[in-house]
Amino acid sequence: MTESAASPTPSVSADGPPGRAVYVIVAHPRWRDSRVNRRLLDAARSIAGVDVNDLYSTYPDFSIDVAAEQQRVARADLIVLVHPIYWYSMPPLQKLWFDEVLTWGWAYGHDGHALAQKDLWLVPSTGGPQASYRVEGYNQHEFADFLPAYEQTARLCGMRFLPPHVFFGARRSDDAALDAHVSEFAGRLATYPQWPELITMDAAPECSDIPDSDRPRCPPDALQGPASATDPEPPANDASARSGRAV
Repeated sequence: MTESAASPTPSVSADGPPGRAVYVIVAHPRWRDSRVNRRLLDAARSIAGVDVNDLYSTYPDFSIDVAAEQQRVARADLIVLVHPIYWYSMPPLQKLWFDEVLTWGWAYGHDGHALAQKDLWLVPSTGGPQASYRVEGYNQHEFADFLPAYEQTARLCGMRFLPPHVFFGARRSDDAALDAHVSEFAGRLATYPQWPELITMDAAPECSDIPDSDRPRCPPDALQGPASATDPEPPANDASARSGRAV
């Protein structure tokens, strides 16, 4: 993970980042409570040539335009996820975006190579301080222990998962720490892919080979993610089946 130490923001040309396309997806359900993500959103919007999507403003009814999102993703070389951590994961609309946009035959599976060789960069914020993400802290795990879902999603689709840029302790951090974090974020957007660590990182993995027998078999208006294809139907006496709630 990158640190939040200060680093100067490079100058940005009028043409935007040098040579590569960047798509920043910001997902915050409660902007009035946002201290960190609002600053990151504004920073991304200030850089010419960067495509920025405020997900909750674009889709307030949770009705995602899949074709439009796939076009934006297809144009990008770097996909950036900016959001607060909700129960060790992502906000609900961001999860729905993954479920509906990353479809079989496009993002993964047979002939699903649209994301191959792209980079995925997670820029999350946490309410708890960094010390809470320790074995001895109240979260009882390092922050990296909560990332396998992001990492494996990237790998399944043939993307390279870049080291996250995490801001810990959003509720109580001082302004100087936040300023430094936002400055580094903006600088990296402006200079991608000219990041020192990318020189030594392995290339993106090959898309995972998924047999057609494991493809989704649900109706077109249902979720298209891998879980919907492989999870068994709940038993008839299961409470979640009766209530219609996911568990």
